[in-house]
Amino acid sequence: MLANYFTVNKEGSDQIIIQKSRFIGYVRRVESEEAAQDFIQEIKKKHHDATHNCSAYLIGEHDQIQKANDDGEPSGTAGVPILEVLKKQGLKDTAIVVTRYFGGIKLGAGGLIRAYGSTTSQAIHTTGIVKRQLMQGFSVNVDYSLLGKLENVLRNSDHILETINYMEKVELIVYVKKGDEGNFREWIVDLTSAQAEIAEKGTAYVEIDVESTSQE
Repeated sequence: MLANYFTVNKEGSDQIIIQKSRFIGYVRRVESEEAAQDFIQEIKKKHHDATHNCSAYLIGEHDQIQKANDDGEPSGTAGVPILEVLKKQGLKDTAIVVTRYFGGIKLGAGGLIRAYGSTTSQAIHTTGIVKRQLMQGFSVNVDYSLLGKLENVLRNSDHILETINYMEKVELIVYVKKGDEGNFREWIVDLTSAQAEIAEKGTAYVEIDVESTSQE
């Protein structure tokens, strides 16, 4: 499994006007080709009166599934530019549909490539990007007297405090970056003077918001 990867927030859209043509970009996170095709058909149905509904998607840990569709635009001027934006931004499990309502002015091949690429970038920017980090889950059980201290330091750390369960003792569900498990255990032992019960809970991808489209 990948240690981390970038994808989009669940769903979003945006639009731009270029030479009187209206371009509407729709974005959705998808994890299968079937889901991507369902999304494309959904937008086509919504905009059945549009001049074109061009699309592309990139799916899989190693981008195993890649598709681009010009939907009647000149070959290579719509679907491929959309797909190239996904690749350039390093996104996975993402589908895009760009709907065009023709405004009466022809853009030419270069103009179309720029228009579809720009609409895709704008729609992704509006939707937002997340980093999905593979992390190890931990269950940390402590007495209630330690909750305030532990919650405060966890929320100000690089670890992700996902849930607090109030039971006979208080249970904190925490996610830690892979490779940092040993340090985390030692840290909790020190913080609680060895009064915490610590158990692993399996791995999961945890989402971290990315403020801009430039990923590191």
